[in-house]
Amino acid sequence: MTTAFVLSGGGSLGAVQVGMLQALADRGIRPDLLIGTSAGAVNAAFVAGPGVWPDGLGELAQVWTELRRKDVFPIQPAHELLALSGFRSSLCSDRGIRRLVDAHLSYRRLEDAAIPVHVVATDLITGMETLFSTGEARSAILASCAIPGIFPPVARGGSTYVDGGLADNAAISQAVNLGADTIYVLPGGNACALTRAPTHPVAIALQALTLLIQNQLIRDVAHYATRVSLIVLPPLCPLEVAPLDFGRARQLIDRARGSTIAWLDSDRPQPKHPERLLALHDHRGG
Repeated sequence: MTTAFVLSGGGSLGAVQVGMLQALADRGIRPDLLIGTSAGAVNAAFVAGPGVWPDGLGELAQVWTELRRKDVFPIQPAHELLALSGFRSSLCSDRGIRRLVDAHLSYRRLEDAAIPVHVVATDLITGMETLFSTGEARSAILASCAIPGIFPPVARGGSTYVDGGLADNAAISQAVNLGADTIYVLPGGNACALTRAPTHPVAIALQALTLLIQNQLIRDVAHYATRVSLIVLPPLCPLEVAPLDFGRARQLIDRARGSTIAWLDSDRPQPKHPERLLALHDHRGG
């Protein structure tokens, strides 16, 4: 039996996955392989080094807790003006993500990770999903996180890549192709309880991307639910944290850990249609 953990994206909502990983580890559930996209690629790559154990997950939780928006999305008017004038390829620099990867990743090449890890990106020319399983880890992660217009695209192996969420964020099909017969899907979720729409261009792009991710995930789960043993961990709901809000990571981690443990311990059978756990909705009423 081969168990895969599939981690989707979602900006700051990637902190939710840390709590889910802690809950799975608490119950002795560990992966044989990891597949990540965007923020999920950062989490997957991190835990692929030390493994899904309390010490490593505690360090990952600490990293998320200390992150602030400026560390990941350095919104600078001068850089934005240059981007709008055509002198930069993105509104934000990816130096913050580079620093995070360099500071916390325990290996340089993907094939050197303790747990096999695979990172999803999108070819900017063809729109095709690309799975990075070998080669430099940093460029693979940066490519997977390169939200178009927000972060610069990444050149690798003669091609140019952007965020993997544009092609197949959940990457369940890739887990199946890699031989996984039990797949745990760890969604970041979406901010279903926001009281108002975001107004900054970066915040708007992130919110839109999380909705795209969720829609893609719903389709993938529905397609594969009867083909493999697919366990979709329920996302947090209601969720009022925007994907650009990095100041509430501890709350997200603790809440996700508690809710996931409760769900795992409930002994409830997987629903016939697990994609319904992910249905888009809001809590505005009326």
